[in-house]
Amino acid sequence: MDDVEQSVREEAASRLFSGPVDFLLSAPQLKFLPEPIVPEIAFCGRSNVGKSSLLNALTGRKAIARASVTPGRTQELNFFDVGRPQEEGALPLFRLVDMPGYGFAKAPVKVVEKWKALVKSYLRGRAVLARTLVLVDSRHGLKETDREMMTMLDEAAVGYRIVLTKTDKIKASELAAVAEKTAAEAKKHVAAYPEIHLTSSEKGMGIAALRAAVIADALGEGWLGEG
Repeated sequence: MDDVEQSVREEAASRLFSGPVDFLLSAPQLKFLPEPIVPEIAFCGRSNVGKSSLLNALTGRKAIARASVTPGRTQELNFFDVGRPQEEGALPLFRLVDMPGYGFAKAPVKVVEKWKALVKSYLRGRAVLARTLVLVDSRHGLKETDREMMTMLDEAAVGYRIVLTKTDKIKASELAAVAEKTAAEAKKHVAAYPEIHLTSSEKGMGIAALRAAVIADALGEGWLGEG
């Protein structure tokens, strides 16, 4: 893909996300999941990786990812509808799924086990899950909990992209080293997408490209021609 085509895709993706993006529901258990009728893109990562900030940056909202964050909901799957055709009552184009952060060392064992069960069941059995984004703090690189998630996704045959966050917080040379090391490790995982996305929600770095990639994952590579 040349620069001109990529630019067109990014502009179209920006327009799509400038349309309706609405919080749908929170699901503490599988029985509360919405009907699997549109593609879903899931976001996962360690606690404090910058997931909410990335979701807000991608959707062009200031606090969309916080719309569902109230006491007692921190271990739920949060669903957001993206886009809506003109017809009244029509389905959204796809959904974003905000997964609870993992790697919280101080959480009670029962809470952690409940989270693992919910996430594993969702990842392994959700037919409409088009792609998962595994967010990794660029300042720290891959941690063991990230590797566990990647292995879980490999076993579930769920394709995923690795997204390095907070890239504005480290030097360019350090970022290049982390990105290279992460890419090398990703090659060892069968379900990992080869490209590593470098992003900064604060500075906007890599957001446009990731936005276009998310839409292509949800709607297919030909989404622009169909729109």
